[in-house]
Amino acid sequence: MTNRSESPTPAAVEARGWGWRHAGRRAWALRELELRIEPGERILLLGPSGSGKSTLLAGLAGVLGGDEEGESAGTLRVAGRDPASARGAAGLVLQDPDSQVIMSRVGDDVAFGCENLGVPRDETWSRVREALELVGLAVPLGHPTEALSGGQKQRLALAGALAMRPGLLLLDEPTANVDPEGVIRVRDAVAAVLQRTGSTAIIVEHRVEAWLDVVDRIVVLGSDGKLLADGAPRSVLARQGDALAAAGVWVPGREPRITRRAAAGERTPLLGAQELRIARVAGATLPSRIDATVESGTVLALTGANGTGKTTLALTLGGLLAPAGGELRASDGFAGGVDPRPIRWRSRELLSRIGSVFQTPEHQFLTATVRDELALGPRALGVPPAEVDARVGALLERLDLAWLAAANPFTLSGGQKRRLSVAAVLAARPRMLVLDEPTFGQDARTWAALVALLDELRAEGAAVVAATHDRRLIAELDAGELVLQGVAA
Repeated sequence: MTNRSESPTPAAVEARGWGWRHAGRRAWALRELELRIEPGERILLLGPSGSGKSTLLAGLAGVLGGDEEGESAGTLRVAGRDPASARGAAGLVLQDPDSQVIMSRVGDDVAFGCENLGVPRDETWSRVREALELVGLAVPLGHPTEALSGGQKQRLALAGALAMRPGLLLLDEPTANVDPEGVIRVRDAVAAVLQRTGSTAIIVEHRVEAWLDVVDRIVVLGSDGKLLADGAPRSVLARQGDALAAAGVWVPGREPRITRRAAAGERTPLLGAQELRIARVAGATLPSRIDATVESGTVLALTGANGTGKTTLALTLGGLLAPAGGELRASDGFAGGVDPRPIRWRSRELLSRIGSVFQTPEHQFLTATVRDELALGPRALGVPPAEVDARVGALLERLDLAWLAAANPFTLSGGQKRRLSVAAVLAARPRMLVLDEPTFGQDARTWAALVALLDELRAEGAAVVAATHDRRLIAELDAGELVLQGVAA
């Protein structure tokens, strides 16, 4: 990085009675928040799903929108100014990296923020190369952004924020879709940048333990959007660990466990892959040759480093992406009289057989309310209205979405969107589920509820395939693993 004379001025943060409510929503995402963060402090921001963590970061970055999107109360200041007018003071990495990809090439995307701040060209490209090296994204500057995996896009977004060298760095779950080695690389990159620049930082993460030696303060928001705890990290966890765990915060040593259910019947093959080749985009076939069988009543975890093809394989197994080679065929019993190749199945044929949950929840939302989103699949299958209502009501309660039934899916928090995307697929009751990072953004309570539900489906005979970096999920479900190999960045 640059020397201290070229470093940004660390920004102070202050909230005085601040709150935010989305347009058309009764509940406030945050309410009467009182918070002061001194210049150069490093904060780990915790709280249950829906407590307003992402809303606070968006507010500090000045991107919450105007009166048509919601209303605010109280005051929020960054470096003594309204966040919307503090241009360049804050750098934000969003929970959904896809929403931050702007340019078609990696180098241009990282350079975008610097160029908007008027950084000289030579300095911009020096920062770009340095930021990419720091986050471990080892691809050429001209590499197409559309060819990156979800985890690689997260590193790309972080590199773009680091290159801007803001006085306030805001990170919303920067390692949510990053492989285990990548988590350490990203954390160390953030720590190095903060050490060299002295910037203020607020980091939202569920991987608490990984960040304890980086931050010097923990701030916890409650489910009501108000301050629940604030203080030195290990002191807060020691004094209030039990209460925080009960509220859904991931507290080291107090992680949730589930009770697994016994399987109801014999396993039967549903889908088989022989010498299967996969390609993320045309002409970019990944090196893995996959031999695997998906059986009823089992859980199969697709694992491997970012860029090895987990999402691509999930889309291929789900009948949404054509194989690049080899063979993928359904068993006669699973195909049920239609073409055995899932890529040939029509949407209605897929709906009752394979339900896919995308890595980015917003990519599959189609309706204006949470309730309608859950009802969409069963209605398309001709399920009687009374049964549709029963299925929807049960899922709303089970996954803590009932109070959001009338909300627009796009206004939910990241964790709530993920639960909705999973529930919408479950409502159609397919025999096979293909889930891409099904537990990202979940607090401890909602994680346990989601994992327990997947275990019940397995016990009832469904097959569950999950592309995941969540080792707890794999252990709790006693999942088999298909480890993808390849040259990953």
